[in-house]
Amino acid sequence: MKTVKVVAAIIVHENRIFATQRGYGAFKDGWEFPGGKIEPGETPQEALVREIREELKMEIRVKEFLETVEYDYPEFHLSMDCFLCQIQSGEPVLTEHEAAQWLTVETLDSVDWLPADQGLVDRIRRGEYGI
Repeated sequence: MKTVKVVAAIIVHENRIFATQRGYGAFKDGWEFPGGKIEPGETPQEALVREIREELKMEIRVKEFLETVEYDYPEFHLSMDCFLCQIQSGEPVLTEHEAAQWLTVETLDSVDWLPADQGLVDRIRRGEYGI
């Protein structure tokens, strides 16, 4: 099975967590933490800064590594490095996503998360990352 290596930003601002809704592909309409694929020669942190700049027109600061999520979808294995991030400048502008929301820990379950993101959501809700 093919492995797809990606990065995800858990962007926290004023005690709220940023979530995006996919606007394309097999998982269209599912909710996720924004991010994307790592290009050859990039560190995960560099990939995350680039992806957020491209997809959301925002500058972020990658603060700390949280975990690597390993998840088997039917067609591929996902390996997702997840980082706690903060906004350095800009407001989110959706260039590839259908929608976005700022959620609180209490409202995390108000959107339909993609399967690979669900475990991370559960850990955030339980307070394992101090968010």
